Amino acid sequence: MSEATVENCTHNCSTCGESCASRTSPQSFLKEHHPDAVVRRVYGVVSGKGGVGKSMVTSQLAVLLRRRGYAVGIMDADVTGPSIPQAFGIHEKAVGTENALLPCVSKGGVQVMSINVLLDDETDPVIWRGPVIGGVVQQFWTDVIWDVDFLLVDMPPGTGDVSLNVFQQIPLDGIIVVTSPQDLVSMVVEKAVKMAEKMGVPIVGLVENMSYLPCPDCGKKIYLFGEGKTEEAARRHGLALLSQMPIDPALAKLVDEGRIEQMQSTALEPVVDVMVGPQE
Repeated sequence: MSEATVENCTHNCSTCGESCASRTSPQSFLKEHHPDAVVRRVYGVVSGKGGVGKSMVTSQLAVLLRRRGYAVGIMDADVTGPSIPQAFGIHEKAVGTENALLPCVSKGGVQVMSINVLLDDETDPVIWRGPVIGGVVQQFWTDVIWDVDFLLVDMPPGTGDVSLNVFQQIPLDGIIVVTSPQDLVSMVVEKAVKMAEKMGVPIVGLVENMSYLPCPDCGKKIYLFGEGKTEEAARRHGLALLSQMPIDPALAKLVDEGRIEQMQSTALEPVVDVMVGPQE
């Protein structure tokens, strides 16, 4: 670019045909969190499709991290299907200051921000287009005063706009990919894995939910959907299958009643071990 062109630059690349450093250099889309917020580590919880228990896994990880003494927050980025407040029994509305939002806090001390704590009626549907939803998720990062050691982002299913925005705008330390044993889901989850690989986001590992049903009489594992499919997918990508979670009606009941913090399951402890790391 010539000196004359530099002097006349409008900084609007869409109207310019010049090839300058601003156009050719890689650009970061990362956003800063609120200046008053403290966020030490951020992990996304993703799935290739809905219905595999991604929010259940997010909630359990938050509870287990909290029991180890960490300050934990959950950003409910599944704007059209928010379920995190229900799992933690949170029905009050979030409050804010002149320039920030304050997360709601569960009985056990987990900080939560979700569209459901902002709506007048939590049963109101969110009938918004993708860019609007993406803007809301971005505000959950930039406008909320988090104070956490671990922030978990409960992502919407699939590889659409919101997932792309989170991968680009929030400095993720890693993602946990949730799947279930069916052939179809194991195939679809690879899309999420490949998206993360293309975006350069580290993958902590895979969690297979609804892996088996323990027999109430003898304890034998009954594999309703077969076994080994997620393990094969993990092996293809050089990833760890960190946990295989059983079908647990008691756990589902706790979620329905907003009492997830009373859970007894330790199936996700291996995932927490990796997230915390050996230095802890």
